[in-house]
Amino acid sequence: MSRLLTASELRELADSLFRPSATTELTAVVVCLALAWAVVRLLRGTQTKPASVLFGRRVIDGVLFPVLALLLALGARGLLPSWGVPLAVFKLVIPVLTSLVVIRLTVRVLSAAFPTSRAMRVIERTVSWLAWIGVVTWVTGVLPMVMEELDGVTWKLGASQISLRNLVEGTLSAIVVLVLALWLSAAIEANLIKGATTSNLSIRKIAASATRALLLFIGLLLALSAAGIDLTALSVLGGALGVGLGFGLQKIAANYVSGFVILAERSLRIGDMVKVDNFEGCITDIRTRYTVIRSLGGREAIVPNEMLITSRVENASLADRRVLISTAVQVAYGTDVRALQPKLEAALRRVPRVLGDPGPGVQLSAFAADGMDLVLNFWIGDPENGQGNVKSDVNLAVLEVLSAEGVQIPYPQRVVHSIAVAAADGGSN
Repeated sequence: MSRLLTASELRELADSLFRPSATTELTAVVVCLALAWAVVRLLRGTQTKPASVLFGRRVIDGVLFPVLALLLALGARGLLPSWGVPLAVFKLVIPVLTSLVVIRLTVRVLSAAFPTSRAMRVIERTVSWLAWIGVVTWVTGVLPMVMEELDGVTWKLGASQISLRNLVEGTLSAIVVLVLALWLSAAIEANLIKGATTSNLSIRKIAASATRALLLFIGLLLALSAAGIDLTALSVLGGALGVGLGFGLQKIAANYVSGFVILAERSLRIGDMVKVDNFEGCITDIRTRYTVIRSLGGREAIVPNEMLITSRVENASLADRRVLISTAVQVAYGTDVRALQPKLEAALRRVPRVLGDPGPGVQLSAFAADGMDLVLNFWIGDPENGQGNVKSDVNLAVLEVLSAEGVQIPYPQRVVHSIAVAAADGGSN
């Protein structure tokens, strides 16, 4: 169909939909849809897969169902004419199923690649409208005519002759290729990260990031080739890009390079407790440009990767996750400190999060004005769960021991010396 359909041709197409042969076509369409549903239902199983691009939340809202239906419909369209059945319904069914494949593929892949994006609803509606408009214009013959007109608008790009039709087709091809690349990279990343432990999660993240970047680069090259652009022209673009990276994009480039260095060296890993620029928290994600640190209070800091490379970072979990915590208490003079020490240590061992190896210790640190200062040191192995709560539990345990032993926590004391001055006897008696 390469020209605009006239009113009589459109009327003839509409009349053909009410012929007896249309019933046979409708039956074939229903059989194709039923077979596609049965195959997808069999492959998916009984459990729902809400994050799956192929299956979706239900059987029919994934990518696999319209793809199988389209393939079966194409097969049926090739067989029906050999059985003497004229085609009318399939002239509408094939474009509709093609449009449904485009909508499902784009929406499901982008939703899987960017699950927290609020723009997915707008993109879904935009893609749906464009796809259905493409179906209507294809059936009426408007789209082929427009593409022929676009083919006549040409210009030279270096040694290549490019038409406006090449540009449109190349853009559509780029979108399809990049969507497929995002789908493949998201699937690879999910399989790499699934079941990963803290020790090898960073290596898997760098492999996933490198795979996504490689697939997107290959997809871009394929899209440019589909648009008819000579790839040798990219040498000029590469030089300009290098200059841009050297001046305006040097910070962004430094952050990306630093991200790969962090992931490769494994000096910082997901789950580590770190302190950067007076902000302390647990690393929840390491991206190629930035790292997300979540404090125990719920606040999150987005730290550029370059800062983690060039500045001082305290990592409480790099070689050993055990962290030493200290608290202090003062007891009155006259207390038998040697007898009190083992009782306090035993009380600290009974606190759930306090480690037994290395065990807690109690030291007499100083003789103060009001009493004797005791320092209690203990270790924990889960700093990501907070330090203030376990310190409070330790202080409560110490208070119970002091109360049971009758040991006083002294109040501030002051000694006042009074000097009596005898009155001078002037002999006035």
